[in-house]
Amino acid sequence: MKAAARAFWLRSPGEGEIREFTLAAPREDEVLVRALYSGVSRGTETLVFRGGVPESQHAAMRAPFQEGDFPGPVKYGYLSVGVVEEGPAALVGRTVFCLYPHQTRYVVPASAVTVVPDDVPAARAVLAGTVETAVNALWDAAPLVGDRIAVVGGGMVGCSVAALLARFPGVRVQLVDADPARARTAEALGVGFASPADALGDCDLVVHASATEQGLARSLELLTAEGSVLELSWYGDRKVSLPLGEAFHSRRLVIRSSQVGTVSPARANRSYGDRLALALKLLADPALDALVTGESAFDELPEVMPKLASGEIPALCHLVRYGKSA
Repeated sequence: MKAAARAFWLRSPGEGEIREFTLAAPREDEVLVRALYSGVSRGTETLVFRGGVPESQHAAMRAPFQEGDFPGPVKYGYLSVGVVEEGPAALVGRTVFCLYPHQTRYVVPASAVTVVPDDVPAARAVLAGTVETAVNALWDAAPLVGDRIAVVGGGMVGCSVAALLARFPGVRVQLVDADPARARTAEALGVGFASPADALGDCDLVVHASATEQGLARSLELLTAEGSVLELSWYGDRKVSLPLGEAFHSRRLVIRSSQVGTVSPARANRSYGDRLALALKLLADPALDALVTGESAFDELPEVMPKLASGEIPALCHLVRYGKSA
């Protein structure tokens, strides 16, 4: 049976709209999903919204079910949770996560959805894509028991990394951010907090996620000799200056990147599905509710997205809710 659907599109940089259309009926190996919630990842999605994806990265930045091309018109997003209305019997009625844009209903291959565990609320499950990024980052970083660690940048990704590090035995974890309001988030996640000026040094590992050159420079300053910065920020079309003189070489510091588009070589025996299933399992922790900081209805997205992009609405993950008859 065909179904009506509505989707949020970026018409042009800074301007969004909702489009209506009819979905084709799902085939035997597909599912029809009715959205319950989706999440706006403020860092990446607002960069896309303002048209900040450089041409050289258009292919690398494509979302799994993106339609259109950068800078627009484009349908973009990757944090959707819904209920399977049609499909294989084992999936019908189940709550699932899918890397799909903001849309009321959608048809995807059954292999593209992951069942949300019974102990994970649907609204919290929108964080799965970001927690998956944090899992991959920590596979890359390989922190050790007793490490001294700073996470610089208290956005959605940084807070997800800090939340997972809080579970490591014997580590000193400090979330570092210029916004004092992030102290409340750090407390909810069970980690310490400091402003950049007051952050503890002699770190074995610094995870950088502030997407600012000042944050990356401060990350290097916080390291002990032979320490490493794991760079999770993506700067889009911005150029970044970095102080690699002074003691950078004599202290043998390391900067390495991590990106969720590839499963960490440290866990090459794991699939993308394995990594996402692990992220959903970790979301059973209610402390992660602290990462959902705002909520609006799907129909409000054309008015809400510019405010998220400008910072008028401060957010980590902004929750989008869909009506029962979405």
